[in-house]
Amino acid sequence: MSDIWRLIRLTAPRKGWMLAGLGLATLTLLANFGLLALSGWFLAATAIAGLAGFAAQNAFNFFTPSAMVRFFATLRVASRYAERLVTHEATFRLLADLRVWFYTRLEPLAPAALQGQRSADLLGRIVSDIDTLNLFYLRVFVPVLTALAAALLMASFFAFFSVPAALALILGLGLNGALAPVLTARLGAGPGAAITRLNAGLRAEYVEALQGMGELLVSGAAPAMQARAAALNEELAAAQARLGGVAALGASLSGLAANATLLAVLVFGARRFEAGGLGAAQVPMLLLGAMAAFEATAPLPGALNYLGQIKTAARRIFALADQMPPISPPATAAPALQRYDLELAGVDLAYDGGRKVLDGFSLSLPQGRHVGIVGVSGSGKSTLINLLLRFHEYQAGTARFGGVDLRAFSSAQMARHATIISQRSHLFHTSIRDNLLLANGAADEAALWHALEVAQLADFVRGLAQGLDHLVGEGGASLSGGQARRIALARAVLKPAPLLILDEPTEELDVETERAFLADLAPLLAGRSVLYITHRPAGLALMDEVYELRDGKALRQR
Repeated sequence: MSDIWRLIRLTAPRKGWMLAGLGLATLTLLANFGLLALSGWFLAATAIAGLAGFAAQNAFNFFTPSAMVRFFATLRVASRYAERLVTHEATFRLLADLRVWFYTRLEPLAPAALQGQRSADLLGRIVSDIDTLNLFYLRVFVPVLTALAAALLMASFFAFFSVPAALALILGLGLNGALAPVLTARLGAGPGAAITRLNAGLRAEYVEALQGMGELLVSGAAPAMQARAAALNEELAAAQARLGGVAALGASLSGLAANATLLAVLVFGARRFEAGGLGAAQVPMLLLGAMAAFEATAPLPGALNYLGQIKTAARRIFALADQMPPISPPATAAPALQRYDLELAGVDLAYDGGRKVLDGFSLSLPQGRHVGIVGVSGSGKSTLINLLLRFHEYQAGTARFGGVDLRAFSSAQMARHATIISQRSHLFHTSIRDNLLLANGAADEAALWHALEVAQLADFVRGLAQGLDHLVGEGGASLSGGQARRIALARAVLKPAPLLILDEPTEELDVETERAFLADLAPLLAGRSVLYITHRPAGLALMDEVYELRDGKALRQR
């Protein structure tokens, strides 16, 4: 239950909304109890007065009970409406809080600590698992505590008229609210956990299948993927059927407990009436009150049934959120820089204690100089970028930027000093305008068009029906490779950071497109420190120095 207690602690900032919803839910149950109990007494007392003759009818006070019936009816409607408003407001606020909390825990892990995660599984944790955690308040917290509070108050009311009837009510509510839910929770824990796990697996299969549909069709692997998805669907349907059977068992036990309690209240009430301890109208009052009391415990079997799914979702969320970020955040903000020289000396970097990818790596990049780094795939070029952007920590050596130890910078602080154009510059499924504004949210339309002019993309964008508001599609699907690369180039124009990192910017471009892209890139290099990382010779003529990255070291080429 440690995950559940941790979840409760996470929701503590919204305790005002949560307790208000809890109070209104309890008030609604008590109003319904008062309405039915009073109605039972009023109907029976009215009938008795009617049978007793004219004098009894005139002596009977119809107005006060009828006014109280209307009061309880109005209170029930008003409190139910307010309870729905408040509990749903609390639910949405908790949902937002949980998503923001989880994102703040994920952000320091990206990208290094998340590389081993399936993107669809991450999406499932952010969306579906958080949604499942959000069920805790509305489906577990409120029903359980409301049932406990209301049951104690209603049993106290019963005890005023008949202690045996009150004990019977407590026993019946206990069976319905504790024994049946615990039994169904135990039986439903396995299917509930399986449903959460299988839903995550299905999402991962479907998302990855959609992303790689072309390769699946070309390779003929689509039937195998369909078979895996079908097998998961069958397992999911079986788990849902088992959970449905558990829910049906819980409903049956609840009905049995309610009917047995009503019979016991009737017997004890009748005996109390025979002994002269109860009026004739008070027996129906207790019966209808007992019927209303079971509204409090009716949701509990379902509430604990949800608990299996919630615990599994919490375990998945906390397992990821508790990972240590690969970069320890600096204790204080990095000082303001006067220069932007980059100096690396004897740097070692290995992933998870494995082989050193950078081994005694040294490089000097004075402000305004342009340095090219070439190397075969796997030589450590991407690792060097990850080091500079503070995505990975180095284990030995010194690294300084602007004369300041690189460890004094967070990844966000380094991102303000560096602009990167890579072969995989991501384009979001939104407009060209929004993709450009990622580089500089304060840029006006004139600045956007200037950036597109520099990137030689303005004429193309003007020719689009929606212009800057043209949707680029998933990953820039509506653009060619060269056009997508020019969007990244325009971003670099909008963000004139002192350090420009070019990571295979012409990869997968044909020769003509590559030549045109480099020609448009050249003016952007002036006044910036440039690190050009590639395994293609084109573009190296623009560099002042060229090094080869081999065996984890930088070897001077020219």
